Amino acid sequence: MKPTYLTEKSINEFISRALAEDIGDGDHSSLASIPADAQNQARLLIKGKGILAGVELAGYIFNAVDPELEVEVLLRDGTPVKYGDIGLTVKGKAQSILTSERLVLNCMQRMSGIATYTHYLTSLIEGTGTKLLDTRKTTPNFRIMEKWAVVIGGGHNHRFGLYDMIMLKDNHVDYAGGIEQAITATHRYLKEKGKDLKIEVETRTLEEVKQVLETGGIHRIMLDNMSTDMMREAVALIGGKYETEASGGITEETIRAVAECGVDFISVGALTHSIKSMDISLKAY
Repeated sequence: MKPTYLTEKSINEFISRALAEDIGDGDHSSLASIPADAQNQARLLIKGKGILAGVELAGYIFNAVDPELEVEVLLRDGTPVKYGDIGLTVKGKAQSILTSERLVLNCMQRMSGIATYTHYLTSLIEGTGTKLLDTRKTTPNFRIMEKWAVVIGGGHNHRFGLYDMIMLKDNHVDYAGGIEQAITATHRYLKEKGKDLKIEVETRTLEEVKQVLETGGIHRIMLDNMSTDMMREAVALIGGKYETEASGGITEETIRAVAECGVDFISVGALTHSIKSMDISLKAY
């Protein structure tokens, strides 16, 4: 099942903005050099190893540019791929194929890179019961696709934006005057606004964890930049009363040890801000 943010409307709005940015008043290179009635075909060539993502989106893009383009999907989203694999073929008006090319590749290259890295980190914590989360550290105007890629790679989405969950981070707590004040003010705000949002509180020390437990009324406690020894102690203190999430400076080398502390979730910003795009091209044949 697709995440709730992936609707026909949201996908088509993204494509519309992206095409307007790229095409402007026309793809003059294609319009100038290719006869309007020329028909051709191209195939999506995979030039790397990993997890393919963005195939379904590519279909939407081709259709938005020219509904008469014929797309045959050979490898679906989430498929492990290697150099030389063919992801899809597209046939139809040559000008339309060329106009679609860059947006399709830009999206699929980045999404496949994210899905690949997500799949890799997920494999490192396999069997622990801990779920891998993304963050809001995404590319402006491309978040919807980056978070989609995380799901394709086997990860899970954290909140989509500032509006669908309360997260009281260190600065919120400090500005509010403390953990108890921040949580109390949040409950008052949610009641006044008639909103039902889950509340997560970031903690940096065992003392802060204790303060959250004493105040209560939340859903998840984030354990931020804690050593594994401190994290294990924090998880024991919480005792399953609330969900736990580890965050901050977690790497490939440390993620397994963090998961083995017993946390429910691990959030990793690098899933979307520090990945290498997969090499993919669209070639005529």
